[in-house]
Amino acid sequence: MDLFRQIRSGLEDALRAYDRKFADSLSAEQALLHDVLRYISAKRGKQLRPIMVMEAARLCNCITDKTISTAVALELLHTASLVHDDVVDDSPTRRGQEAVHVHWTNKVAVLAGDYMLAKVIGLVAEVKNTKILGIISDLGRSLSSGEILQLHTNQSMWIDEAQYMRIIEQKTARLFAACCEAGAESAAGTQRQISALREFGHQLGLCFQIQDDVLDYSDSEDLGKPTMNDIRDGKATLPLIISLQRAPESEAAEIRRLTEALVAHDKSIDPAEAEQDIKAFVLRFDGIGYAHKKMMEHKRLAEEALSVFHDCDARRDLLALLDYTINRVH
Repeated sequence: MDLFRQIRSGLEDALRAYDRKFADSLSAEQALLHDVLRYISAKRGKQLRPIMVMEAARLCNCITDKTISTAVALELLHTASLVHDDVVDDSPTRRGQEAVHVHWTNKVAVLAGDYMLAKVIGLVAEVKNTKILGIISDLGRSLSSGEILQLHTNQSMWIDEAQYMRIIEQKTARLFAACCEAGAESAAGTQRQISALREFGHQLGLCFQIQDDVLDYSDSEDLGKPTMNDIRDGKATLPLIISLQRAPESEAAEIRRLTEALVAHDKSIDPAEAEQDIKAFVLRFDGIGYAHKKMMEHKRLAEEALSVFHDCDARRDLLALLDYTINRVH
């Protein structure tokens, strides 16, 4: 049994309840909307975020009906933000299938995202917990401001490490932190427990995004998606940012020129050859090694955050989730 399946095995009943609630929340009488929501829910990934909500609740006390509703609300908010982001970024695919705005239209995608956000409000009202309401509303603002920050910085793709960290903190780290914090709150955790789990989720989110960016340079056939997507989208991530800092200016300038030509679909270059040149550059100046070292620093902080809890199954599962995040290959 692989590590992630092992983590899921202790949550089988809760995950079944979550699946039922999620499916019910994505029901719609209107035919087109029904089709769009079914299309979106067909590719749901590994359910990493709901698992964080549930494990956080289990670590504090136990998984409750409020926990399940909170997990569904957070996943719907995240999914709606992805549908909207794909429209903003004009992304052609999402999780191996056409993005909603490509399969239908921009208008349909925006309205489907809005429908899911309305469902989030209903679920939060059902939970009847003002602290969870605050966590989810703060997250919604953070996801939006993170996307705006990324749009602003991507007017020039050449950001520095500090700007990169601000973006991934607002878009990924705060999402993971909200999952752990809201899960703890749904199980009536103490303030000390809630704060510790929020910090754990924050550090886990940073690890997740840095590893995601490292995998963009992978040659592994297990990845299951095209590599060098960030570069083609005009996004400089940590491995390239650091490699450009370390390289002699003449080499860095050439890689910037080559990258900009790739993003602009300049016919004077061979795209596949340009991608290999950029990847070789990042490997030569050990941008991957630096990113891995940075990730391990955040892993240590995540482990420290859980030190306030006694050893138990839920704590071990969260630490295993951290290990999975660091070592995953897709």
